Amino acid sequence: MSHALIPAVEKLVREAGKAILPFWREDVAVTEKADASPVTAADLAAHHVLMDGLKALDPGIAVLSEEDADIALSERASWQRWWLVDPLDGTKEFISGSDEFTVNVALIEEGRVVFGVVGLPVSGRCYSGGAGLGAKLTEADGRERPINVRNQPVAAFTVVASRRHSSPEQEQLLEGLAQRFGNLDCVSVGSSLKFCQLAQGTADFYPRLAPTSQWDTAAAQGVLEGAGGEVLRLNGEVLRYEARESLLNPSFLALPAAAQWRDELIAMARSL
Repeated sequence: MSHALIPAVEKLVREAGKAILPFWREDVAVTEKADASPVTAADLAAHHVLMDGLKALDPGIAVLSEEDADIALSERASWQRWWLVDPLDGTKEFISGSDEFTVNVALIEEGRVVFGVVGLPVSGRCYSGGAGLGAKLTEADGRERPINVRNQPVAAFTVVASRRHSSPEQEQLLEGLAQRFGNLDCVSVGSSLKFCQLAQGTADFYPRLAPTSQWDTAAAQGVLEGAGGEVLRLNGEVLRYEARESLLNPSFLALPAAAQWRDELIAMARSL
C-alpha cells in the first residue's frame, strides 16, 4: 500500500538534496536565527526547491517550513492538511562536514502524520512511509526494499541518541534501561536518521527528553510508523502536530509498537 503523493515528494526531496550538496564541505557562511540556531545558504536553497515544488504539486495544501515558520497561529489553526518541512535537518552536522543531515517532508492531516519522506543527500538514499502504508528504503539507483522495526534486540539493547542533545532525565532513563537490559549499545546519530535506524531494524529505542521542533520529527515519524513503530509522549499518547502557539515538541519515546518491553519502558519514562 502507498500514497499517490509519495513518488512526487520523493523526487522533490532528492532535488532539494542536490541543491544542498554544492555547499557541503565548502566554506559556507553561517548566520544565526532569532533562536540562535544556525542557517546557511544550503538550508535556503533546499527550502526554495521544496516550497516551489510542493506549491506546484497542490496549491491547496499549505506549507510550514523551518525557514518560513513565522505564520500566525490564527492562520495555522484553520489548516486541515499541510506540509511540514525541514529543508536541512542537522545543519550543525552539515557545517561540521558530517554526512548525517537530511531533507524532511511530512504531510499532516488534522494533527496526524499521513506520510513522511526523509532524504539523505550525500548517499542519495530516501526513506518513506506512513501508518497503514508501510515503509521503504530507496537506494540512489532506484532499488527499493521494504523496511520494518525489530521487536527484540539482536544482541545488546541498542539506543540511538543525538551527539549534541541530552538531559538529566534522559540520562536517568538510560540508567534504568541498563538495569533492565544490561549493557546498552548507545549509538550517537545526527538528524532524523535516529528514527530511520529504528525503522530499518538496526536499533531498538530512541528517547528524546530535550527540545525538538515539529519539523525535526514529523517526516521520520511517518517512516517509523509505516515500519511498525510509534512515537509517544511520556504519557503514552501519540505525538501529534495540531496547530499551537509553540512549534516545539514535548519529550517523546520512539520505539517498536509491538515490542514486549513497550509498556515497561513507558512506565519507566513516566516515573522520571
